[in-house]
Formats: sequence, structure tokens, C-alpha cells
Amino acid sequence: MWTELLPIGRSSASGGYRRYAWTGADADCRAWFREQAEARGLDYEVDRNGNQWAWLGDPAAGDAVVTGSHLDSVPDGGAFDGPLGVVSAFAALDELRSRGVPLDRPLGIVNFGDEEGARFGLACVGSRLAAGQLTVEQARLLTDGDGITLPRAMEAAGYDPEGIGADPERLARIGAFVELHVEQGRALDLSGDQVGIASSIWPHGRWRFDFRGEANHAGTTRLGDRRDPMPAYAETVLAARRAAELAGAVATFGKVAVEPNGVNAIPSLVRGWLDSRAAGQETLDTVVREIEGAAREHAAAHGIDLEVVRESVTPVVEFDHALRDELARLLGRDADLKVPVLGTGAGHDAGILATSVPTAMLFVRNPTGVSHSPAEFAAEDDCVAGVRALADVLEGLARR
Repeated sequence: MWTELLPIGRSSASGGYRRYAWTGADADCRAWFREQAEARGLDYEVDRNGNQWAWLGDPAAGDAVVTGSHLDSVPDGGAFDGPLGVVSAFAALDELRSRGVPLDRPLGIVNFGDEEGARFGLACVGSRLAAGQLTVEQARLLTDGDGITLPRAMEAAGYDPEGIGADPERLARIGAFVELHVEQGRALDLSGDQVGIASSIWPHGRWRFDFRGEANHAGTTRLGDRRDPMPAYAETVLAARRAAELAGAVATFGKVAVEPNGVNAIPSLVRGWLDSRAAGQETLDTVVREIEGAAREHAAAHGIDLEVVRESVTPVVEFDHALRDELARLLGRDADLKVPVLGTGAGHDAGILATSVPTAMLFVRNPTGVSHSPAEFAAEDDCVAGVRALADVLEGLARR
């Protein structure tokens, strides 16, 4: 499975992946998912928001156990973030069948659409829509860098966008959702463990900072006569780093757009996107407030107009304690497998679903901690350990 999936959407220039929502690479990933489902005799369906499902047993019976993740990527991302959870889900089902395990509850595998938000700027679009955390009106306003709206992109890919929206009936069928994911950090590598259980997801969000000045000639305009938004933006980037470091949080300006974007032109607009995360909501609020305050000071000093737009905020997610404890109990029966419990600063579809269904996560060791990069990696023996752990969990949950 891994070999078949590996070439899809891979850039020959960077070695990373460009699997953006509703593109050709996304279509190829979706075709791969459907092939895996049908090859196993599973019932395949696509929901109203474009999320893919494969079922063993009748989902209408309710109390289903579901696992899976996503197949899309960040720009030039790694091979494991998302796909490892989907590949492992099918592999875990194969393992259960090889054990001859009779399951009493329906078992589902899911590929959530547009988890990374690389194309439309909002993460977890498929799961947010299903959980009602993204309204139809908000979704219809999502636009990519070429001005194409989400509905138009879905339609161009052969899907009907008219039905998008909250899907409470589908989510009500799920008794437990378990997402396996490569760890996006080095906690397991430092502890020497192959697999871990998630305790919570840090609160996090994205904010857009628009610094508006005045375009002018770079060679003829005196420094004192300029309304250049770039220095104010640059000083804000440094202020964000200082604020996060002092608070024990993280803050990143990782995306920027400049107009008119000419080498010999003073910009009229510098638009930067802030991603910030912290262990607690109060800390996150403080960091973002300090960054915005610094941005306004620097903008005023350079005669620049500033607009700050909160594009998304996800509060702290505490995974279902009873389900988390059950995972620890099920995996604790393997004397050779230590399974620590750890938090994460990365967002996931599991975090979105946690408000609607009992949800848990398993992490697989990442020896370098690198993620969202072509250097992202997980060793095969660790991935196999993750599959076996997931199979143990699914067996324990799906047998009454």
C-alpha cells in the first residue's frame, strides 16, 4: 500500500508532497482509497462533505468503531503526516482478519478531506463541516490563491457542493474514533517508545495581519517619504518570536503575500499569517494579544494601516478520558510495549470530532521530530508496531 501511494503528488524538485484539496493529486489519493476499500470487500461511500468512508458491517447499526486520518498535505510536506493513519487503518483491518477476530460492532475507515488547509487556508475543512464547526456560509466563502471558491473546486473535481454542511446523523453512528498519526515532535524518540497515546491538543489558531502602505519607486523615493509596510511586518515577526519564547508557547509567521511584489517597488500591502499555539488558552490569548500590540506599534511608527483578522481558533482538546484509559488498558496487556501518554501542539481531525464523539489518538515514533517537511520519517518497525497497536485497540473496542 505504501509503495502505491508514495509517488502521488510528489514534487521532483523538492521531494515533498503537494496533495492539495480537490486537485489532480487529491483525486489520485481518493482513487487509491476507494481501490483499497473495494479490494477488501468493504462498503464504500462519500459523504456530503467529500469525506471518504469504507465500512465493514452496517454503519446504520450504530456504535461503530472508526479509524483513519487524511491523505492531503501541506506544501512540500512529508509522506507520513496523514497517510500513515490511513494506510495503518487498512493494515490493521488486514491484521484483524488474519487473527480471525469476530467483530460485534461496525468498523469504519475514513479519509477526511482538506485536513491541512493548504489550498483554502483553513485546516480540517471536511471534519469541521461534518461536525458543524464550519457553517455552509463560511465554507462557500473559502477561496484559494487563484480566486477559486471551495464549491467551485469541488464541482470541478466532480462532486456536488450543494449538500455540504453539518452531518450529525452520520457522526451519531460512531461510538469511538481512533486516529493513528506520526508524532510531530520527538517525545517518543526521547523516551525510547515506539507508540504513544494522546492526552490533549494544545489550543491553537491562525490570524491574518494586513499591513497596508503605499506603493512607490524603490530607487527614487526617499526613506523618510515612504509608507513601507515591510519593516513593520518584519519587526512584528521578531516580536512574535520574543513573545512566544517568553511564554513557553510557539508563534510562526510561515506564509506571506506581498503586493505588488516587485523587486524595485515599495510594497503597498504585506499580508502575513500567524500560527500560534500554547499549552493553555490563557497563555495563547496573552501571546497573540502581545503580538498584535507590537504590530500596531510598529505600524503606527511607519505610518502604516493594520488590520488583524482571526481566521480560525481551536480551543484545547481533551480527548475522551474513558476512551483514552481504555486504550492504555488494551495496549498495557502487551508486556513488550510501553505506551506513554503525551500532549501535542498539532491539530488533527480527531480534535475536531472530539466535541461530537468519543475520540482518541495513537502516535508512532518520529526519530527526528521533523514534520511538514520532506525529511519527515518513521521507521518501518515503528510503523508495524503502530499497526499492531491499532489492531489491538480496534479488536478490544469492537468486541462487546
